[in-house]
Amino acid sequence: MRQSSRAHETIVVFAREPIAGLTKTRLIPRLGANGAAALASAFTLDTLAKAHATGREIVIAGDAPHGVAQSTYFRRIARMFDTTLIDQGDGTLGARMRRSLAPFCASGAVLIGTDVPSLPAPILTHSLSLLRQHPVILAPSLDGGYYLVGVRGPLPDIFRGIRWGSARVLAETVGRLRRTRTDYALAAGWYDIDRPSDLLVLAAELRLTASTRSHPCPATAGILAQLGLL
Repeated sequence: MRQSSRAHETIVVFAREPIAGLTKTRLIPRLGANGAAALASAFTLDTLAKAHATGREIVIAGDAPHGVAQSTYFRRIARMFDTTLIDQGDGTLGARMRRSLAPFCASGAVLIGTDVPSLPAPILTHSLSLLRQHPVILAPSLDGGYYLVGVRGPLPDIFRGIRWGSARVLAETVGRLRRTRTDYALAAGWYDIDRPSDLLVLAAELRLTASTRSHPCPATAGILAQLGLL
């Protein structure tokens, strides 16, 4: 049973079932298909752990070949973290994000991707606090997109007509918000993991934080160690 003492905001974790050969394909040349899938799973586990630690309600918006209800993987991690499971559904990235976020916006919700495994937990907490001051928040990623979007109240039209995957995603989204005079705030930026070169940055960061009490992503570090990258 869910705790009634949880804060009102909902955290929607936007995740994909880690299937070897279909997941994190740009990392396969460096890690192999199984290694890339294992790392993707670790990213999801670390993201869910941070979300769970905030005390907010958690929803996994999953993408699985036969739907999340039929996915052993998603059912297992939903039990681990006491979460609700929903399907992202079909369509563009924007359509799937809108569908995943819309049901939870009335009392405030953030949607976060899983490709920022080393994101410090305080940044997630601060993003949630910003949502109590602004109706829309965006957390930039260093590739020109964003890794987190939050909405409190009516969902603005920010998911249509965006060139997803380009370096202009954040700029185009902010442009839409400005044109409609929608109040928004930017949370702290962070880097995501898409390419083999990103792994070098992640491994370097984890070597520096290995001895700290608040390790940013223990599941990810474990897989990187198994793969010989730490």
